[in-house]
Amino acid sequence: MIEKMTKYSFILLTADKEKFISELTDLGVMDITRSTKPVDAASSAILAEAAGIKKQMAALEAETSDELVKIRENLAAERKKYAAALPWGDFSSEALEELRGRGLDIHFHKVSTKRFNPEWENEVPLQVICQEKNTTYFTTILEGDAKMPAQIAACEIPAPEARAEELLSRVKAMEDEEAQCLAEIRQAKENDMPLLQKEYDKVMGRLDNYLATVAADNAAEDTLSVYVGFAPSTEDERLEKELAKLDAFCIKEKTKPEDNPPIKLKNSRFAREFERITGMYGLPVYDEADPTPMISIFFLLFFAMCMGDAGYGLVLILAGIAIGKNWLKIGMFKGMGTLITILGVATTIVGLVLGTAFGVDLRTAAWVPDWLHKIILPAKFPGTTYDYGMVLSIIIGILHLCLAMIFKAVVYTKRFGFKEAVSAWGWLILILGAIVIALCTLGGVFSPNVTRWAIIIVGAISFLGIFLFNKPGRNPLINIGAGLWDTYQTATGLLGDILSYIRLYALGLAGGMLGGAFNTLGGMVLGDGGVGRWIAFVLILLIGHTLNLLMCCLGAFVHPLRLNFLEYFKNSGYEGMGAKYNPLKNNN
Repeated sequence: MIEKMTKYSFILLTADKEKFISELTDLGVMDITRSTKPVDAASSAILAEAAGIKKQMAALEAETSDELVKIRENLAAERKKYAAALPWGDFSSEALEELRGRGLDIHFHKVSTKRFNPEWENEVPLQVICQEKNTTYFTTILEGDAKMPAQIAACEIPAPEARAEELLSRVKAMEDEEAQCLAEIRQAKENDMPLLQKEYDKVMGRLDNYLATVAADNAAEDTLSVYVGFAPSTEDERLEKELAKLDAFCIKEKTKPEDNPPIKLKNSRFAREFERITGMYGLPVYDEADPTPMISIFFLLFFAMCMGDAGYGLVLILAGIAIGKNWLKIGMFKGMGTLITILGVATTIVGLVLGTAFGVDLRTAAWVPDWLHKIILPAKFPGTTYDYGMVLSIIIGILHLCLAMIFKAVVYTKRFGFKEAVSAWGWLILILGAIVIALCTLGGVFSPNVTRWAIIIVGAISFLGIFLFNKPGRNPLINIGAGLWDTYQTATGLLGDILSYIRLYALGLAGGMLGGAFNTLGGMVLGDGGVGRWIAFVLILLIGHTLNLLMCCLGAFVHPLRLNFLEYFKNSGYEGMGAKYNPLKNNN
């Protein structure tokens, strides 16, 4: 499937572009394009106006204001004072002043409870005020110019500004003030945010119109850089927070197909291995459907049928594991270990079903166990003289093309509307209807009368879609002419396309026959045995099957590509004109 994208438009001074690009690179998910537009005093004024509106919006969005910030700063200071006064309990500031007037100096101390020494009372008048688990608070009294004894190793702290009760009252009053201010901001956010957003869009539209009309001969430093970026919609929440920190104006909007966004595919672990196959033809555009899941199934099946040998499948499995584990290093296959292993597994299964392993016909081999004989397909299709593999190839081809036509009808309807897809639906009903009627008639499900009416109904609906309404609103005579031309192309094209699938049978047969020829040649050389003959036998089999394996792999890769890229994509209407998602990333 195609991952949803969000579009971001940025406007910033060109002088800031290096810092901006660096910050986007750190985000690691933004795929951007850029352009440069001139800026002058008029555009700078519009830009400043937009900046002011954006600042108001950011403040409302963050639910803050200069007043609220100041209130919270004062509240934090009062809470700190309250926390400092809390251990000293309720005391009288007036009493302290009276004692100082008599020449007595009151000192406030705190020390770790473990370090507090009760014997300090012998050195100076001392009163423990509060003793907590970790900290002890106490006061000392000195007369006149007396100095604190050195034995008292405690931290002296300032006297509390006021009683804890009085400070708590201040804190509660300021908390009420904070709550009232926050309520006013939230009310303003609810009332003013839509108006500010509308005004911001209006100002940015005015800026865009102005930039489109001004002359482009300004100095290089007097330019604006305009970036359009796309990022996966799954990143919206994170990007919203990060982009708010950038020195650039950002407009976020839902991506439309006409924006031509880059394409990022999101598939299952299995289908993801075949995304490179889709990329070889071309990625889908944004409103197309991702063909990768379909390719993953049919390319795998086609490859296995073209190989058609269980023994070669086992070799591919071992090669895939070796490449995946980096035991075997081949540059062109780097990162393809899993894909090769999957292809090997499919080849092994299909090879066993078709009855071939290393060129040996498993149907006639005496050493093949009974359970394996049960899964091997017969040589001839039941009731005919045709090889089972050839008939199977044609059946798979018909299925592949029918799925392509379903894909085209559904995707065209989604992209362009039903009116533009009437012809596609007409052909789909005709072909699928014909197949269903034929199968039901041959299977005895339909009586001759039912078959006749089914043919009439399917034919009438298909005729209307293909000839009369293939382009609604156009002259019917032109539609009929276009329908006739389309009929000629489709009829001749489908016949050739279906016959193309016989290559699946032919390649598998050729590989099996060539492998069998090397086995026969090796057996002729071996004769009655002997060391020299055994060496020649092994060399013939090793070299012969290696060459055959390489040729089979080449054919099994190229021809399934052709069947998918030409036959399937042609009949499915697939464009494949999408650009690959390539975000800015830090490669350090």
